[in-house]
Amino acid sequence: MSGAGSGYAEAIADFRRRKDEYFASGRGPITGEDLQGFRGLSYYPPDPAWAFTPPVERADGEKVTLGTNTGEPRVMARFGTVTVDFPGGAQTLILYAPPGDEAPERVFVPFRDATSGTETYGVGRYLDAPLRQIEDGLEVALDFNLAYHPYCAYSEGWTCPLPPRKNWFREAVRVGERLPEGGKP
Repeated sequence: MSGAGSGYAEAIADFRRRKDEYFASGRGPITGEDLQGFRGLSYYPPDPAWAFTPPVERADGEKVTLGTNTGEPRVMARFGTVTVDFPGGAQTLILYAPPGDEAPERVFVPFRDATSGTETYGVGRYLDAPLRQIEDGLEVALDFNLAYHPYCAYSEGWTCPLPPRKNWFREAVRVGERLPEGGKP
């Protein structure tokens, strides 16, 4: 689902519809009275300019401990880094994988940006980005239109990793999931 194409907006809309249906079914983090009034999540309009496929610079797989909203440490492996040419300038991001997984299908990309705490959840947002083999290594499909709030944004009882400082963007990433009017998801 990366890049522009005739069906790009439709693919993003379908992804969002399926996520809303999953949440509405009660299998997601929204429960009780909040679920009764659930009418779908809030999103920015899709923008294919925020979909990238940069090559991955592999890291040594060193285990790192990410802080969390509950103080319970989350151990991940530093899978690699990528440099992305954002509209406001290049940014290098750290990609994470489960410890010991040398060939994950996806990497975890927690990030914060200038919308965090005002237009999006204050802790930050996440991407689960698929990896693809290319001739001389790997590339990752980073589509920020698929950025989502962690489950701890919706209810207590969830432990959510905090984005490391290196994954804090100076600019606003106005694509993906956002807060509804009035604040809380």
